[in-house]
Amino acid sequence: MTSLLNKLPPSIIALLVQLAAILLTVFFSQLFNTRLAPYAFALLCGTFAATLSHFAGLARWWLFIQFVFAPLLVLMLALNIPPIIFLIAFVIMLVVYWSTFRTQVPLYLSSNKVWQAIETKLPSQQAFTFIDLGSGIGGVLTHLSQANPIGRYHGVEAAPLPFIWSWLRIKFGRHAQCSVRWGSLWNVDLSQYDIVFAYLSPVPMDALWRKAKQEMHPGSTFISNTFAVQDQPPQETVSVDDLHRSTLYVWRM
Repeated sequence: MTSLLNKLPPSIIALLVQLAAILLTVFFSQLFNTRLAPYAFALLCGTFAATLSHFAGLARWWLFIQFVFAPLLVLMLALNIPPIIFLIAFVIMLVVYWSTFRTQVPLYLSSNKVWQAIETKLPSQQAFTFIDLGSGIGGVLTHLSQANPIGRYHGVEAAPLPFIWSWLRIKFGRHAQCSVRWGSLWNVDLSQYDIVFAYLSPVPMDALWRKAKQEMHPGSTFISNTFAVQDQPPQETVSVDDLHRSTLYVWRM
């Protein structure tokens, strides 16, 4: 059973756990022949969901989500919010986060201080190519193109709204050295770039490292913001004094 769960995305596991928690709550209410009030039912369901999530091996932050899901659902129903509001919220989250449920890479925005730290790792005397894997709304690309105009800056973004935002930002900001395309980072040929930057999540880092080792050319540089690669010590780390206490991990291929 554990091996089967490991093959499923965490979002699917979380959904299955919620369904199991509902069934357990119904079972216990019938076992003790008691009719639970909606909030009591939701709290018991949340407790079961958080407990089962722990044993299913979900990350600790999932436990909080699993616990509050049912109580918040009951609260939203009690507030009698028009259904159109939920539809609008769903559509907004869909176009912002898109395939996060599958890739487990949410939208992270790096800080200005991180951008400035990346500047110090760029060549200053020769042309180079730079790519941001998961370029979000284009902040890294547009900043670096102004700070170091001898480079060519490219981005790839899978979520529709951030992609459109960054495309408009580059187009109307007249950042001639920048380009961004909509697609998956896994379809990018990294051999075309001198510097590869990523700010993803812990989940894809091992696979991304294998891709980088296979495709990046000798002398190129791989930089990850915040998330390291297991069992692959970087040649350099750069601590950034921003709100998140970010760290840049730098590997020279």
